[in-house]
Parts: sequence; structure tokens; C-alpha cells
Amino acid sequence: MTMDMSDVRLPRLVVTDIDGVMTDGGMYYTAEGDVMKRFCVKDGWGVAYLRKLGIPLAIMTGENTEIVRRRALKLKIDMCFLGVHDKLALTRQLCQERGIGMEDVAFIGDDINDLPLLREAGWSGCPVNTPDYVKECVKYQGKVHGGHGAFREYVESILTEAGIFANVLEAIIADQKN
Repeated sequence: MTMDMSDVRLPRLVVTDIDGVMTDGGMYYTAEGDVMKRFCVKDGWGVAYLRKLGIPLAIMTGENTEIVRRRALKLKIDMCFLGVHDKLALTRQLCQERGIGMEDVAFIGDDINDLPLLREAGWSGCPVNTPDYVKECVKYQGKVHGGHGAFREYVESILTEAGIFANVLEAIIADQKN
């Protein structure tokens, strides 16, 4: 099912942090020293909505771990940037490559290192369990905790605000039948 979104204003790039957004921010260590993170499968639907609309998604995290790369691979997210120290600079570079401005970017983050990008993104959001001084800088404050569907909730809020969530949802359901 093809959707005509020519008269709807949507982000042209979505960027997400990982720890505290797609995970609960915890790191789990085994006795052998292996590190594990818990991801919420519900966030996969947020990725599916963006894919349906042809909106590119980039993961940006300060962590440099194979766990995040594997999650990106599972969700078929091509742009996975690990060990990022300056998310704003990298996002500006991606915008330049795509010929878009920061007003075309949606970003969800949750902590101090996300503040510069949250302040400049056209759509900014955070999970409910974000520090208040970060919440003050965003346009959308989620109702769920990071690692419990916060990314999906954020994407759904953008689509709802644009008045197209029901249409996108029906298109996804139709695709599932085929």
C-alpha cells in the first residue's frame, strides 16, 4: 500500500539515542564479564512506521558495543553510529549529505550528551524518566520509560501530530496480511 504524504510535514531524518531510549539504560554483566542490554521489541514498530513512510533512521550512541550493532542489524537500520562524541556535528553532516536542515530532523534522547542535538532538532523528544533539565529542552515528553517502548511512542506522537497515524497503522496492518 502506497501512501501519499506530499501535503503532510514530517521529519526527513529521525535520529535516536540507544541507552535510556531503546534500552532501560542498564548494563548487565555476567560473571565472565560479558555485557548485556535489554531492548524492547515494541520499538520495532516505530522503525516499521518510519520505513513505511520512507523516512531514514539513524542510531547514534556514545557506546561502542557490538550489542547495538546487532540490534540495528535485526531492525534493518543501516545508519548505526557507535562511539559518537558529538551527535549534533554528526547530524549536521547527515543533513548536509541529504540537503536538509536541522528543522527536518527528529531526535529522541535522554541525557546530558543529547542536549546540544535536542536543542536544535526540529522535533525533539525524551522518555518520561529523563532528568527535568533535559525535559525542559524538548517539545515532546513521553509517558513511558526508556526501554519500554519510548521510541515507538515518540514516532507515534509525530505521526499523530501530523494527523496520519491511523492511516500508517492501517497500511502496516494491510502489509501484515500479505
